[in-house]
Amino acid sequence: MRLLLLRHAKSDWGDAGLADVDRPLNSRGKTAAVKMARYLNDQGLLPSQILCSTSLRTRETLARVLVCLPQEAQIHLLSDLYSQSEDDYLGLIRKHGGRAQNLMVIAHNPATEDTALTLAGTGDPAAMADLGEKYPTAALAVIDFDIADWAELQPGTGHLERFVKPRDLRDANG
Repeated sequence: MRLLLLRHAKSDWGDAGLADVDRPLNSRGKTAAVKMARYLNDQGLLPSQILCSTSLRTRETLARVLVCLPQEAQIHLLSDLYSQSEDDYLGLIRKHGGRAQNLMVIAHNPATEDTALTLAGTGDPAAMADLGEKYPTAALAVIDFDIADWAELQPGTGHLERFVKPRDLRDANG
């Protein structure tokens, strides 16, 4: 089974009156979300199920991902991905992942980074080092597991297949 951990794209801090949960993506975030969505499609990293935080910036990231996917995915909007963003997401993945072969989580830091670090027991040394350094907005960790159901998920049992940041990807025009 494969877990795709996508941190939401860059949000807009321009309106100080907005609650954190209501912050939208800024223009750089919108561009990065589309870039990552195209990458997911081009690489065949197609989720069958998506768990997404209910914050505006994660839902806007999700909307840009969906436009580039050639197949339908079951989507679950979970407020717990927002409210538990200071913890890791293992419990939520176990509870809501079911038997999805390709499960995507679109959420927040530090929980996205902590989840990736907790789960990745092995992986490409450069990708592991990169993951441990920083998990920027719109970054994606792809972690593979030898399990039949997400309820079986355990720390350290995943293989970090890759860690990709928007700045790692070439623009479509160059």
